[in-house]
Amino acid sequence: MRYYDFVDKQPALGKLVIVEGTERTLADCALELIVERALPPEMRDLNLERFRANEIEDFTRIAEAVTAMPFLAESRMVVITDTQLLRAQPRRDLWVVAQSVPDGNTLVLADLLSPRAKQPQPFGTMAGRDALRIDTTANESARTRYIQELLERLRAAAEPRVLDELARSNADLAAIRNDLEKLALGKKKITYKDLARESLSMEDPKAYRFAGALVEGRTAAALQIAADLFAHDQRSAGVPVVSAVATELGFVWEAARPGGALPSRAKWRERVLRPLAARIGERRARAAFERALRAFEAIVTGKVDEPRLVVEMLAAELSALG
Repeated sequence: MRYYDFVDKQPALGKLVIVEGTERTLADCALELIVERALPPEMRDLNLERFRANEIEDFTRIAEAVTAMPFLAESRMVVITDTQLLRAQPRRDLWVVAQSVPDGNTLVLADLLSPRAKQPQPFGTMAGRDALRIDTTANESARTRYIQELLERLRAAAEPRVLDELARSNADLAAIRNDLEKLALGKKKITYKDLARESLSMEDPKAYRFAGALVEGRTAAALQIAADLFAHDQRSAGVPVVSAVATELGFVWEAARPGGALPSRAKWRERVLRPLAARIGERRARAAFERALRAFEAIVTGKVDEPRLVVEMLAAELSALG
């Protein structure tokens, strides 16, 4: 079911809950609601365990947590986030554990893949009707409702055009939230002029979608986004595309450095960037960043006649990061 159907209908949780889809902000909200509905605050310390999938070394520990008896409560819950980062064998190991949840306990898997993804196969697809599935993919209706609720929490209002523009954009809801929180500090009625002047989410998001897909190892998806960009602007698309890649790799490099701290404008992506940085490593992240800078320089200075070829070569080289 869609995220807001879960919010409104409040279905029973059961043994297995899978939070799927691609909008992390809604996924985080879903996880909070799940815990809130399952366990009173005074019961959580003893009956709730949380794990990040990429930090699990032994799934025996997860099996023990899942099958443990509730302590002075009716239920026990185990939450595992970022399971979309697991490779094939750990996914299989986790799936075995997921099928052994006893009555009274609940295992929650945050598997932020599209329900229609083919590789890896989403846990939601594998579970079918044997799990409560919450799809966090945000369509325009969901984005509109989220923005309206956010404005209410901020005790702010916005011009209709602001709401319409943000709901129709492809910006992550976390970026929209950061923009609106910042704007609401200065005034309680946000105008379109305010948004256009201050909001990062008003930038064309396709270049950043390309960069994110490429750095995350989704090369085919990245190249399709690039093809769409170049189809509309053959000569000028290369600059924002390669600039976005350099920016993304700069964040990954910073996150990979010992004690590295992401800038405030990238904090909302930390949950994605940190696992990438751990996998890629400081040396490779720096080399990739410098390669993107050279590509950017080549396009800006006119050293190359075919920016699209530069982008495709860069994508091919960076595909090895995955």
